[in-house]
Amino acid sequence: MKTIILIGANGKMGQAALTGLGKHKVITAGRSTDNYDFQVDITNEVSLRKLFKDVGHFDAVVNTVGVCEYANFTEMTEDQWMSTILSKMLGQINIVRIGQEYIADKGSFTLITGILNIKPIPFAIADATTSGAIDTFVQCVAHEMPRGIRVNSINPTVLEEAWDVYGDMMPGFQPVPGSLVGKAFERSVDGFITGKVLYVDAY
Repeated sequence: MKTIILIGANGKMGQAALTGLGKHKVITAGRSTDNYDFQVDITNEVSLRKLFKDVGHFDAVVNTVGVCEYANFTEMTEDQWMSTILSKMLGQINIVRIGQEYIADKGSFTLITGILNIKPIPFAIADATTSGAIDTFVQCVAHEMPRGIRVNSINPTVLEEAWDVYGDMMPGFQPVPGSLVGKAFERSVDGFITGKVLYVDAY
């Protein structure tokens, strides 16, 4: 049994991840103080360090959060870009950059991206760009990680459980069940792969 920090456990993607992590001890973290074991803001280095210190020993970190702003490229402001970059991109990079100081030997980090960097849709340029950046990050940083630490990303299409929210934005997409995405998280945490982007798509 591994001790896993799951960031964003209460969201749809967090719930999907949980389906694949059931045999482990899962410690939950999120921005709110409600229904999480610990509070964390991934855009804040002090907050991340506090989380890792407070948890103590852990074998894996699974992140399922990343704020993204949606707008037409010609109308998107610098503030909207920065909000997405600081959360979806730099926030996740910092999970690894800071977390590698605290995680157990041969531990793993699993980050979240999304299919829109492969199958773009209108208004999602920031989401697609930062997802692409994180997918590239894990493929490169895996070669530099110390102590046998692994890093992967999960790149899923839209979840069936979230289709009512995102379906209108994604015509022609086939949603997948959260339990299928959970298998990708399980493979990342329990396998030996590193530097991989695990795509979960219907076609």
